[in-house]
Amino acid sequence: MVHPGKHNLITDVAGLGVGHAHDARVRSGVSVLIGDAPMIAAVDIRGGAPGTRETYALDPSGLAGMADAIVLSGGSVHGLDAASGVTAWLAAKGRGYKLRPEAPPAPIVPAAILFDLVNGGDKNWGAEPPYRALAISAANAAGETFALGNAGAGYGALAGIYKGGLGSASAVAGGLTMGALVAANPVGSPVIPGSDVFWSFPFEQGSEFGGRRPGGAFGSVPLELPPDMKGAARPRENTMIAVVATDADVTRNELKRIAIMAHDGMARAVRPSHTQFDGDTVFAVSTARRALGTERERAVLYLGSLAADCLARAIARGVYEAETIGNLRAYRDVFAKG
Repeated sequence: MVHPGKHNLITDVAGLGVGHAHDARVRSGVSVLIGDAPMIAAVDIRGGAPGTRETYALDPSGLAGMADAIVLSGGSVHGLDAASGVTAWLAAKGRGYKLRPEAPPAPIVPAAILFDLVNGGDKNWGAEPPYRALAISAANAAGETFALGNAGAGYGALAGIYKGGLGSASAVAGGLTMGALVAANPVGSPVIPGSDVFWSFPFEQGSEFGGRRPGGAFGSVPLELPPDMKGAARPRENTMIAVVATDADVTRNELKRIAIMAHDGMARAVRPSHTQFDGDTVFAVSTARRALGTERERAVLYLGSLAADCLARAIARGVYEAETIGNLRAYRDVFAKG
């Protein structure tokens, strides 16, 4: 039977820690996932406007296929500097490739960013964007438990017309654990039109994002674009960036397939998704602590399905847990006040 892990967080996958840091004045932040040891890693990008770093290092045909950490950041292109902070932080601790004794270690730190540059925060940072320093603070804070909603990379996010946020969820099945971490900032809506019900509701465990259900007989949904999308869909101003993680001993190719399947969680949770205005990116990592057993192909299929379910739940949790900031109204405030 499938059930959430101890914390219902991606860190229920043993060997992972997550840390956040944000700047309330800037209305932006950084989230960092760090492995106790290098993680098998892959990535899949389905949005039309991604902002990423070191994704080619994770190609199954390449040399590396491992990562020491994954960084999710606000700040659009400025946020890519967050990975430099984590790289320096890890290298100072001796983490990373060391090809020759005299060479400093070279950590692999893939990253993805979302756009939060017009959310009302003070972005007049001149020649010193805050993301490198925020990333180092986030790395120092990495642990087994962490905040959701207005946290880290989700601090300044907007999901449709609702305040977006940082979400996470986990699932345990057959001795294996799957988890998801997401900063939800999509152009599309996470809510069924004319209701306060999340698209993710069929996958909810307990009341992890409010327990709301459609009333009466749930009929067909209008095929028009949702009215609670972002009012003016513009390129480079959106994106969901996510990590799914497992403890299963999968290969790089198998992990790539899990990343591909995990994108279905975005499509289940937000309508529309994977648009040309979003940069939807999913990293997949494994700590490889649990053997898959004899029915390997079926296990990988199952893990991919769990990854999609966890990501759909994590997106709804991120929006549900977010709080209103200035002109960015939270989901619960929208429905409480009309």
